Amino acid sequence: MKKHFAIFAITVLLLAFCVPAVFAQASGTVKGSCKDAQGNPVVDAVIVFENLDNGQKYTLKTNKKGEYFSLGLSAGKYNVTLYKNAEDAKAGKQIDFVKGYQVQIGDNDPLDFDAKKEQEQQAKGVGLSPEQLKQMQEAQAKQQKEVTTVKSLNEKLGAAKAAADAGDYDTAIADLNDANQVDPSRDLIWFKLGDYNRLSAAKQTDPAEKQKRFGAAIEAYQKAIELKTATPDKDPAKQAANLAAYYNNLAEAYAKSNRVDDAVKTYALAAQTEPSSAAQYYFNTGAVLTNAGKVDDAIAAFDKVIATDPNRADAYYWKGVNMIGKATLQGNKMVAPPGTAEAFNKYLELQPTGTYADAAKQMLASIGGSVETSFGNKKKTTTKK
Repeated sequence: MKKHFAIFAITVLLLAFCVPAVFAQASGTVKGSCKDAQGNPVVDAVIVFENLDNGQKYTLKTNKKGEYFSLGLSAGKYNVTLYKNAEDAKAGKQIDFVKGYQVQIGDNDPLDFDAKKEQEQQAKGVGLSPEQLKQMQEAQAKQQKEVTTVKSLNEKLGAAKAAADAGDYDTAIADLNDANQVDPSRDLIWFKLGDYNRLSAAKQTDPAEKQKRFGAAIEAYQKAIELKTATPDKDPAKQAANLAAYYNNLAEAYAKSNRVDDAVKTYALAAQTEPSSAAQYYFNTGAVLTNAGKVDDAIAAFDKVIATDPNRADAYYWKGVNMIGKATLQGNKMVAPPGTAEAFNKYLELQPTGTYADAAKQMLASIGGSVETSFGNKKKTTTKK
């Protein structure tokens, strides 16, 4: 009887020793570290291991060194999600993800999250197909070329501006022509080339050379407009302002070349493109028509200015000047069209000491008009009680 008891006791003892071993072999140890894009440890990050077989989840947390460790994950495949902190984990805002991570019985290789290393690997094309790698390399080469091109163009723009500011337009033009040899697809280069040709034309004493430079300015502005229209800015307001400026300067070059009709049409395009500045473009139109002696058209242009901006004082003055041009002599008296005196008086109301104040008063005197600085204000009426 004692012998049988001893055998039974040994058997039980062996089973007792075997049970922990069986449980130990059914689980695995996981560990790793978490680093951000700067290589710094991510403290208090949350790592969630989700078992793909049974849906069981294990939530771990990094220490002050950005490290995590767990002894008791059951063997199997897991999806592993990294969150910056517990709050992000609740909101589902993950920063990295590993699919199908195999947890084996016993120790497992570290599962590290290293944002900086991952970015470096992506930059080298790790994990990409040959076609994807080729596309990435082409994109990187294109980006580097763009950086180099923009740097070169900015240097030439800066040199051209310095020369133009010193009055050396020929050097400025040469610099921008060089820039167009580097890349002829930049609208700003063409626009500034138009400006420097236009400004240099005014310094020429030879009429033929003057017209040649105005012609070069017109061609440059037209090219700038073509490029700007084909590749618009992402910001619609910026696109409108830039394109309208191109139209405005092109119109001025047309005007200087005595192409008045082209100038008027181009100013109209500027006004349509940027309605918020339409008053200025209408005013420029009126100035060109005034210089061309087209009185009725000039008056109509200044009326557009006034309708767009009723407080534009100089529009009233120049409207009055053009109306004076339509005055007739009746005996010894000069008779101006109706509204002439009102235009000058409105200018004086808005700018009583303005640039044209004395001239406006002289104009009024020439047509026998009186200075009414209260023009436009209604007289107060009184009622009897």
